[in-house]
Amino acid sequence: MDITDLQGTFKLHNGVNMPYFGLGVYLSEDGEEVINAVKWALEAGYRHIDTAAIYKNEEGVGKAIQQSNVPREDIFVVSKVWNADQGYDSTIKAFEASLERLQLDYLDLYLIHWPVAGKFKETWRALEDLYKEKKIRAIGVSNFLQHHLEEVMEDAAVIPMVNQMEFHPYLVQQELLDFCKEHHIQYEAWSPMMQGKIFEMDAFKAMAKKYNKSIAQIVLRWDLQKGVITIPKSTKKERIVANAAIFDFELSSEDMEQLDQMDKAHRFGPDPDNFDF
Repeated sequence: MDITDLQGTFKLHNGVNMPYFGLGVYLSEDGEEVINAVKWALEAGYRHIDTAAIYKNEEGVGKAIQQSNVPREDIFVVSKVWNADQGYDSTIKAFEASLERLQLDYLDLYLIHWPVAGKFKETWRALEDLYKEKKIRAIGVSNFLQHHLEEVMEDAAVIPMVNQMEFHPYLVQQELLDFCKEHHIQYEAWSPMMQGKIFEMDAFKAMAKKYNKSIAQIVLRWDLQKGVITIPKSTKKERIVANAAIFDFELSSEDMEQLDQMDKAHRFGPDPDNFDF
């Protein structure tokens, strides 16, 4: 596993290269705020942008992509189908609406945002058909625990290529990580900063001092060395640039282990089994 630079990639099981570092735009306001964030990220060398229908900022993301000097085919664009749109026909419609808002001809990755009971298998069937029609280069899921993945895989024609999960030192879910690895499902992190809690923790302060890096850079580097794609969100230009300055150092195996051992199975976001849809 080579972690080389901001445009480096991990290969998905269908052969598509997915940049292992990207910009998340959750809570970035549509319009100027998200347009600027995406443009700054692309200028800084980012090539992976992660949005979702429920973020209500796909239009701004699309505008930023059009206004940038980076060719469309060099940008890995991700969106997600929201819970209210799950089911076969409504997922197809939701996908087309996302494409229209983004003003794109295809998506690089489309995810099921949450495993809505009784619906996510039909939703997956819709994603498989969109994939077969070459409207999406890769398909995956978000917030799927092992039993959700097993349920999808029971009769799936295509195994999910990505599983985007809450992931940070307090929530490693090593068994789920191992399951995904075994089935060649690429793991991806959301909320890597533990909703800001990492900035108050002594272990991170000490490690940041040791490597002469910021706390954010330490945890983002840990993600990548765990083989986990990461998409930190920010709307501040200097933070977007600083988050990506993680390719000139490497955490020792002892420090990686220290962070692994902080695992408390503690979520800051909803539990996929008890999320109120």
